Amino acid sequence: MRASLMQIAVNEGETVQARRGRVASLVREQAGADLVVLPELWTTGAFAFEEFAAEAEPLRGPTYEVMAEAAVEAGVWLHAGSVPERDPDGTLYNTSLLFSPAGDLAASYRKIHRFGFDKGEAVLMGAGRAPVTVPLPATTLGVATCYDLRFPELFRALVETGAEVLVVPAGWPERRRAHWTLLARARAVENQAFVLACGTAGTHAGVPQAGHSIVVDPWGEVLAEAGAGEEVLTVDFDPAEVARTRERFPALKDRVLGLETPRRDAFQV
Repeated sequence: MRASLMQIAVNEGETVQARRGRVASLVREQAGADLVVLPELWTTGAFAFEEFAAEAEPLRGPTYEVMAEAAVEAGVWLHAGSVPERDPDGTLYNTSLLFSPAGDLAASYRKIHRFGFDKGEAVLMGAGRAPVTVPLPATTLGVATCYDLRFPELFRALVETGAEVLVVPAGWPERRRAHWTLLARARAVENQAFVLACGTAGTHAGVPQAGHSIVVDPWGEVLAEAGAGEEVLTVDFDPAEVARTRERFPALKDRVLGLETPRRDAFQV
């Protein structure tokens, strides 16, 4: 299976409309890949909070239309990153779109864990509620977004529903780049799955981006890693390695689920 992670630069001098067109052209150039992945909020920038409401679009809005057409022209499965989606009730969501080679919307995922604590995305956007997996001909994708990477419970839920390749578009800041690599490898090892983590380049509202998109195998080995600038990271991998890894080292069988929450006084003497 061939995957191309498109580490798009989000720069303030480029309009959203111009970036959509430029990225669609780049997607079309990936004909021959099986899966193409774009980053989180590449239309606006993940830290351009003031742009979320202004650039929010319905699920089947301008980005949907352009990316669906690009998927058809390239003949690829396309994880089109995420966009600020405006629900009919007015709520904003950080929503990922995944298209089949026929241009059909195979799945959408509203980011569950919103970053910002008491500001930014955490207060401007609603939270998704359900994990999303997507069956492809060769494997099953589990979908997460950026800050989700810090919450292993979500990835366990994806594995429970069949995920073998975990796809994580992000707008990860340069100042926490070490966490980006560490967490991508951790999620791969603990779930015995491939991790395809696609970041952005450039600067989002004054926040330098980490870049360094990364592909990790089920043993935690880095198969490929991008640099800091805009680039397309292409890697060939065998999804069947997931089953082989889980058979050779069946750690997932030893999970203990449904643990009781300890009482606060359990260890008092």
